[in-house]
This record gives sequence, structure tokens and C-alpha cells, in this order.
Amino acid sequence: MREIQFREALREAMQEEMRRDESIFLMGEEVAEYNGAYKVSQGMLEEFGEKRIIDTPISELGFAAIGVGASMNGTRPIVEFMTWNFAVLALDQIVNHASKMTAMSGGQFTCPIVFRGPNGSAGQLGAQHSVAYESWYANIPGLKVVSVSNPYDAKGLLKSALRDDDPVIFMESEVAYGEKGHVPEEEYLIPIGKADIKRQGTDVTMVSFNKMMHVAMNSAEELEKEGISCEVIDLRTIRPLDWHTILESVKKTNRLVVVEEAWPFGSVSSEISYRIQKEGFDYLDAPIRRITTADSSMHYAPNLVKAFLPSIEKVVKAVKEVMYAEK
Repeated sequence: MREIQFREALREAMQEEMRRDESIFLMGEEVAEYNGAYKVSQGMLEEFGEKRIIDTPISELGFAAIGVGASMNGTRPIVEFMTWNFAVLALDQIVNHASKMTAMSGGQFTCPIVFRGPNGSAGQLGAQHSVAYESWYANIPGLKVVSVSNPYDAKGLLKSALRDDDPVIFMESEVAYGEKGHVPEEEYLIPIGKADIKRQGTDVTMVSFNKMMHVAMNSAEELEKEGISCEVIDLRTIRPLDWHTILESVKKTNRLVVVEEAWPFGSVSSEISYRIQKEGFDYLDAPIRRITTADSSMHYAPNLVKAFLPSIEKVVKAVKEVMYAEK
């Protein structure tokens, strides 16, 4: 199977769906003439023209509103944010309009729109450019939230998102666009709401998503050297969340560690921990552990970036604590 970059997988998904459905168009800052801030939309202006690949002003609230209105009138917009850190300016349209439109109209209007772009930290970019927002959007009924870790999942899930009749929050990673992965040339779709077991294991269940999957997988490799077998689950979709896959894994391993690039209070890992202790308490042989960012803003200094983010060392320590808790 061929290997392509993360950005190429996203581009292929958009191109294939735009060729299939003329109601789909892409809009955002620098998506057209500049080929995208991260070159995700490279070449798409030449293929689809300026009516379907649209450069916008630096006004997230404004062009998100145009996208929501367009989706109510028979089109399927893709709204690209240069970073989800900037998308907070468009929260009114996403939260008060896109997510509520079907309910408020009594089903008369749907809002088939995909909001996509990079999420979370990307190194030394300071506090205002380093936040992971999955839990914010997952808290909102009416939105579907996808957060991908590799090119294969990115393409299959973006294609599914573009065919969905609900608004979809699609989260990527700024540092992952150049990563390569195996992606089939033939068409495929990945259903929204289905997690994937990336690594089979017997001793502890490790759950993660987006670029923290790399931390989880590398931690599992380190732990295997010490005889600890980790089952690693990539959530892929945050809402709806695949509770069944997590619970069935915990039934097998009897331990759970969640790795997330977000603040600890009110996080995705908080919800997972609550749900599993509620429905799977009898299967747990140790308290659930979660590894999140520090409960603070992320500062610029490299030593503080390291202290802020989850790491292999932190994950390995947490797994050993749940492995030997009864001792």
C-alpha cells in the first residue's frame, strides 16, 4: 500500500468528495491562492476554481456565519480554521447556530457543514496557540467531534464527515501534516463514532486520540520491554464516543489509563473515567489514571512546554502505578 502525507490524505478526501458532490466547497484563510497555510488545499483552486475554493478575510466569525447560512440552503461547506485556537472567535456561529439549527427549526433545516483545522499545541507557540478543544465541542449536543491521529483515519473520517447531515468538528494537528502513513488508493469510508484498537494487549487499556496517540503507542513499546502488555485504543471520534470498545477492553485488562492533550478539569478523560467507573467498576483492579496537560497556560520556554504536555515518562509512570496498585 502506498504511503502519503497527512495533508495529502486530507486533500484527497476533499477532492474526491468535491468531484462526487458539486454542493461541497472550501473556504478559509489562505486556502486558495496560497494553497493553504499548511498546504492541505494545494492545487485545489486550479481544479475547482474560485467559486468553490474561496479565500476569506481574517474574520473567523464572519466566514463561519457564511458557511452556516450556506449549509442551510443546500450546500455542504468546509470551513477551514488556521487553528482551532482562532476558532473561538466563531463560537457563536458553531454553538448557537450550527449545533442548534435542526432542533430549533423542528427538523426543517439541517446544517451539513465541516469545520476543520489543526488543534492543540505545536511546540513553542505560546499560550494563545496551544489549546486542545475537543472537550469544549464535545460538550455541545448537535455537534459531532472527530480528532484524528494518522493519514488513513484522517481520509476515511473526513469523507464520512463531508457526507454527514450534522455539523462536524474535525480536528487535526499542526505538527502531523508532514507525517506519512499507509492509505489505500481505492475509496473507503470510516464510520463516525467507532474507535479503533491500534495495539492489542492484556494488562492495561490505554485510551488516547490525535497526536497523543504517538505518546501512547511509544509508551506501550517501552512498557513491553518490561513485560507489561498495553492495549491501545484510538478514540478517533470524541462525540459520539465509542463506550463499548473501551468497556470491552477494560473487561479484559482490568485497568485503564487515558492520555489526553487538554486541561484536566472537565476533560474528555474525565468523562471516560466517570462512565467506565459507573458501568465497569466491577472489572477494575486499580483506580483509573489519566495523563493530561498541566492545569495552566502553556508558556513559551522549552522546559515549560515539556513540563506542560503529556510524555512517555509520565505515561509509563502512570501505567506502572495501576499495574502495581494492589501491591
